[in-house]
Parts: sequence; C-alpha cells; structure tokens
Amino acid sequence: MRRAEPLFEPTIARMEPSRIRIKQLRLRTFAGFNKDEREERQDVIINITVDYDALEAARSDRPEDALNYRTITKQVIDLVEGNRFLLLEKLVHDVLALVLEHKAVIRAEVEVDKPHALRFSDSVSLTMCAQRDPR
Repeated sequence: MRRAEPLFEPTIARMEPSRIRIKQLRLRTFAGFNKDEREERQDVIINITVDYDALEAARSDRPEDALNYRTITKQVIDLVEGNRFLLLEKLVHDVLALVLEHKAVIRAEVEVDKPHALRFSDSVSLTMCAQRDPR
C-alpha cells in the first residue's frame, strides 16, 4: 500500500494544534450540597476538548506518538466516580487539572452538565478552560 505524501511540512504551512473532543461522557457521582445530592449519586455529563500537537503522530502513524485519550477518559471516570463534590465548580476544576497533567496538552476545556439540577430546566452546566503557559 502506498503511503500518502505529507500534507503539512514546515516550509509549506504552519499546522495549528489538533483538537480531540470527548463528548457526552455520562457518569454518576455525588454532586451537590442538598441532603439528597449528598446521599444519592447524580448524573453528570462531561465534555472535554483537548488541543495538542498531533503532527508527529500524524507523520509516524505510531500510537506512542499520539495523546492517549482513552487513558485520559479512564482517569476522569476514576476521579469523578470515586469522589464527592459539593460544587460543580470543584468537579469541573478537578477534571480540568487532571487533563492538564498530560504534558502534550496545550489547551483544555471541560464542561460538566448536571441534568435536572433545576426545575423546568434540562440541565445546568459549567465550563472552565486553561492553556499551558508557553514557557
């Protein structure tokens, strides 16, 4: 099988960071400070966007050169399902911090939805994002 020629070379174009999206990760955790929220797990829906430089992985076609989103997802599941959160802000912050522990991540955004948190509303969500300091 013939390999495709590289689309981006440093002399031809500047490649922007690639974006991985983990969509609609549905988990259950203790989220809230009302009595029932502290005693029963609540549904949360997590969306994670990660920017990283995927050019080396694209050129090599080697898994070890890519950011392993499966590893990140497993870590998020362990964090969320294994802890209790009074505030949605704490939950979102902790997931964001976990994602940024991966050195390849340039920028990350985390949104957590808490379905049925308010009467007459489908969901309440909070989003936080952070970018690695370029130093």
